[in-house]
Amino acid sequence: MIITLLIFMSLASELMVNSRALLVNYDGQWYFPSYGAVIPGEVFGLGYKYETNYRDLQKSIKDEVTEGWVLMPIVPYNAFENDLIEGKYPPYAPSIETQHYLGTDTVGRDITARLVYGFRIAIFFSLFLLVCNYVVGTTIGCLMGYWGGLFDLLFQRLIEIWSNIPFLYVIMIIASIIVPSFWTLILIMVAFSWMSMTWYMRTATYKEVARDYVMAAKALGASTPRIILRHILPNTVSILITFIPFSVAVGITALTSLDFLGFGLPAPTPSWGELLRQGTENLQSPWIVSSVVISMILVLTMVTFIGEAIREAFDPKRFTLYE
Repeated sequence: MIITLLIFMSLASELMVNSRALLVNYDGQWYFPSYGAVIPGEVFGLGYKYETNYRDLQKSIKDEVTEGWVLMPIVPYNAFENDLIEGKYPPYAPSIETQHYLGTDTVGRDITARLVYGFRIAIFFSLFLLVCNYVVGTTIGCLMGYWGGLFDLLFQRLIEIWSNIPFLYVIMIIASIIVPSFWTLILIMVAFSWMSMTWYMRTATYKEVARDYVMAAKALGASTPRIILRHILPNTVSILITFIPFSVAVGITALTSLDFLGFGLPAPTPSWGELLRQGTENLQSPWIVSSVVISMILVLTMVTFIGEAIREAFDPKRFTLYE
């Protein structure tokens, strides 16, 4: 329930962590900046044409006793904004007064905002990676187990060769040629991580093909897609479900590791790995490394507990009685 709530909350991060106001009432007119178009400062009498600084607008309304009010999110900063204090060098320690509740990083960006938006990127990266790996790995694994013979032999040799290619070197080469994007990293990760699911599905399909219900389906003239989709896959669904939480955890740690090494998403994309790198390089500012480490521990622990519960629920030995 907690991890599901966090995922849904991440979809509405702009309503909780954002430099844009949720609601503005100015001179009797209503504005909804969070999900609307950019509103220049001159609309509110601030004298500039670029996007309104709503924190300054909130102060100016209070100081000038102008009719209206501004409703800001809980954390009134976005993940890319540099909030610098004159006469001081970042990173700044956590402060309720400045509303940097977890402090700032080395360039003055709010750590809470970086954590929230970094979580959204990491969780959806892992979910997209999970879907792609399952589609590729399940398809090839089922076909290997169902057809066997030369097809199975060829893919076994291909997987053995492909799995020996050093993944990190490939990432380093690609990152030196192009700037990796979200979808580029997904494609690279899928290219090197579909093999593990393929082995499990191959073994499970070999086991199910030898059963009587598959023989009966073949005798009745059922096509290969029908046998695999309607008969074999439903009987191997426990394998797929059991590995989902662990695959999500692997996706989060993989993206965090790549960002930490500098081969992941380009700056200034919010990233737990980038925050972790800043924290380890600036141990005199413990709020940076402690915030991201605690966040990772909590999220990965919840995901791991979910995986253990699912594995135990589908464990056949749990309900087996020996007489």
